Amino acid sequence: MTQVAQVAALVVAVVNAAAGALGALRWWTVAPSRAFWILCRAGQAASAGQAVVAGVLAAAGFHPAAGLYWLYALLPVALSFIAEQLRISAAQAVLDARGLEDAQAVGRLGEADQRSVVLAILRREMGTMTLAALVAVFLALRAAGTA
Repeated sequence: MTQVAQVAALVVAVVNAAAGALGALRWWTVAPSRAFWILCRAGQAASAGQAVVAGVLAAAGFHPAAGLYWLYALLPVALSFIAEQLRISAAQAVLDARGLEDAQAVGRLGEADQRSVVLAILRREMGTMTLAALVAVFLALRAAGTA
């Protein structure tokens, strides 16, 4: 059962590491990326899968080497939820920083300024989710080490 827990954790680590690396690169170069979002969602799905595996293992009577395994196996799901909440607030944070009251105010800007606002929002969202993916890598590696 230990090997099942370790494999599940390593899958989470690998998928989130790929998302984190691509997200960091695209954030740095200020380039939107559809591939990043696909990897990000795959990392979240892998994290949920790891939580399910942990639940099945617990029901089967698995006793990990350290009790912290349960925390490390379940925290990526909570982390994803919190990151999504922060991502949702990214648009308002960018609008507030630019002194814009709402999306309609963005519509009154020139085309170049509108693109700038949208790119800033996308970049902030990508940065938030990239950090979450990298933290999920750490948590998954700890889960593998404590299984």
